[in-house]
Amino acid sequence: MIQQFETIQKASKDNVDAALKAFGSTSKSVQTLAVEVTDYAKKSFETGTATLEKLAAVKTLDKAIEIQTDYVKTAFEGAVAQMTKMGELYTAMAKDAYKPFEGIVAKAVPATK
Repeated sequence: MIQQFETIQKASKDNVDAALKAFGSTSKSVQTLAVEVTDYAKKSFETGTATLEKLAAVKTLDKAIEIQTDYVKTAFEGAVAQMTKMGELYTAMAKDAYKPFEGIVAKAVPATK
């Protein structure tokens, strides 16, 4: 009976330790994501502002269309690159959050079979 209590107590401690480690890594990942989103928003705003300044100085419709086309192309490529990067960061966050639980899951799976 005492041995079972000690086993349960150790498992509970292991679970709490794993949860704290997962929380720590998730917290760091969320901070990284927040910085990345902020940087992208700032860069997008600056690019949009620069494009508007260029458009304000344009004298011909052809040049305005050219500037707008370049902006849309650049903005789309930047958005795709940013979404790819964000996807990679979210994937890394999920993997890092799961790592502390790998040992617990590995122990639990053979026990259920």
